[in-house]
Amino acid sequence: MVTWGVAGCAVAQPYPAASPTPQPSEQKLSVKEIARGLEHPWALAFLPEQRYLVTERPGRMRIVDAQGKIGPALKGLPVMAAGGQGGLLDVVLDKDFGKNRRLYFCFSEPAADGGSDNSTALASATLADGDAALKDVKILFSQQPKVASRLHFGCRIVQDAKGVLFLTLGERFSQKEQAQTLDNHLGKIVRIQPSGGAAPGNPFAGKSGALAEIWSYGHRNIQSAALGPDGRLWEVEHGPQGGDELNLVQPGRNYGWPEITFGENYGGGRIGKGTAMKGMEAPVHYWVPSIAPSGMALITSDRYGAAWKGSFVIGSLKFQRLHRVQLEADKVVRDEMLLPDLGERVRDVREGPDGWLYLLTDSAKGRLLRVQP
Repeated sequence: MVTWGVAGCAVAQPYPAASPTPQPSEQKLSVKEIARGLEHPWALAFLPEQRYLVTERPGRMRIVDAQGKIGPALKGLPVMAAGGQGGLLDVVLDKDFGKNRRLYFCFSEPAADGGSDNSTALASATLADGDAALKDVKILFSQQPKVASRLHFGCRIVQDAKGVLFLTLGERFSQKEQAQTLDNHLGKIVRIQPSGGAAPGNPFAGKSGALAEIWSYGHRNIQSAALGPDGRLWEVEHGPQGGDELNLVQPGRNYGWPEITFGENYGGGRIGKGTAMKGMEAPVHYWVPSIAPSGMALITSDRYGAAWKGSFVIGSLKFQRLHRVQLEADKVVRDEMLLPDLGERVRDVREGPDGWLYLLTDSAKGRLLRVQP
């Protein structure tokens, strides 16, 4: 692998000690099929009575029952710009769902004038009695500006213990330079109140030329995000050709895209000014070649043994497997490849209330799977 120094000279870049090479896992796993026939499922949430709430990228939300029966599409969803990488994407239940039946979802929102521009939007809704529709749908946030693109929506939602929402936002591919400026939402993570609006305590609130919703910037296309064992936010984002990154997200920090990266342009050629710059955060871990990450879960249960607790499990679209990333004091000490023979693109990874891992596979006849020894 060759990357480029700040002065523009090609320099050899070895795989660093901070990013251990992925290794085959010693633990043998299998999958149990819960359901199949979901059209490009994107995200999974767990409802009471061992039921599953699943989004399908073309713009549908469905409930799968405990026996694996796929229900009809829920009514009440807003109009979406479905196509390319866009459509109905992430969904999470409110931490008090059992009391308020509230949920949050994000999607590609079309321009109001019917044009080709679109952007990522975050909405809240209530699952109506009877579980056939959403009601009280409210748009909490719309990424600005809208762009004529079918790529890089980001769109992972994480709710913290206080109920505040993090939303990841892609830079829409054609607008990567905007990830470095604070007057737009492209290539950012935003932090939003559950009722809408910037959450109190955001790092750029009140600063001239900066949007109050922004939590961090310099991101490319984040499709994996989760809270760590201590409640801090972690994310995994798509690099270009190489350079997928695991980052510990801290408020107000710049994560470097497109100025620094361990990847290169598609087909070859440098991007930015190298792999490190003052004032920009280096990834905790990165992958070359890219694994094309999507979906991320923190292991909190004992289902897979004590060594797995506190690890992140991340889906790989490209290699059609999982990666278990083991941490010690914010440092990756092991990267294990799991389910190497799965043979399906992994779109989402979640730990269920029962402590097992669940996966969604991305295809026209996608599956909901449980991972077990």
